[in-house]
Amino acid sequence: MSNPEYIVFTDSELEHVRRSYFEQKRLGTEHSVALSKELLCRLIRNTMTNMISIARATEDSRYPSKHEVNAMAKRLVEYYPMIKDRSSSSNTEWVLDELRRIIQPTNSQYISEMKDRWEIFYSKVQFYGIMKKAMKPPKTLNGVEHAAAVFRALPLLFPSSTMPPRKLGANSEALFHVLTTSEDPDGFLHQRPLSCPVVVVSEDNCMIAIGSTPVATFDSERFHEGLLYLMAYYYALHLTYPKCISTLLSVLQTEILPRFHP
Repeated sequence: MSNPEYIVFTDSELEHVRRSYFEQKRLGTEHSVALSKELLCRLIRNTMTNMISIARATEDSRYPSKHEVNAMAKRLVEYYPMIKDRSSSSNTEWVLDELRRIIQPTNSQYISEMKDRWEIFYSKVQFYGIMKKAMKPPKTLNGVEHAAAVFRALPLLFPSSTMPPRKLGANSEALFHVLTTSEDPDGFLHQRPLSCPVVVVSEDNCMIAIGSTPVATFDSERFHEGLLYLMAYYYALHLTYPKCISTLLSVLQTEILPRFHP
């Protein structure tokens, strides 16, 4: 795995879009070229599947390291530069659609149904969290602060037996991190001890990163849906749950992401 570029997935359709991008770039109109949702899903799904297969075939049957995932993400953007030109809404849309394709490919309403289940769960867990004294009754109308309080309580309500890495601090840091005024996203991600997907919250917006590589941004108003996006990335990229939050993510998988129609 010393040379991740060898497993970048491509096919005739992807190459056609890539050629079109560079042709338009010479004219200064490259923003008119973008990968379709289907092609983007195919690219990331096959690249990560190949990468994981090669890593698992090694003597120690390991998973790709944080360095290798970061290198691959950078290589994808280098080879398919139109990826970085996608809007933030498209970034979160494609991963939710990929989740639907994996779990219920014939259910066109799956995403809206999943969000409805999340809203019910989110409401119930607030009541349960206050009852168990894992969180205090909300004293603010600020949506980000309120969602952050709920997310901090979740690992306490659904604890795992494995402690988080010492440098991580609280288990909830495996899910999200609110940047302080003295922190910058790049510096935080490079010193973070885990490479699992995380939501990084700043004054301007929310960012999803895997390892030290940002993969999507979305408006702070949708921060309360951030865990849905994280779960979608775990599924789409075939990532293993960190042990320190595995119980919580398994609960979300059962309650929010059912495999079959009710």
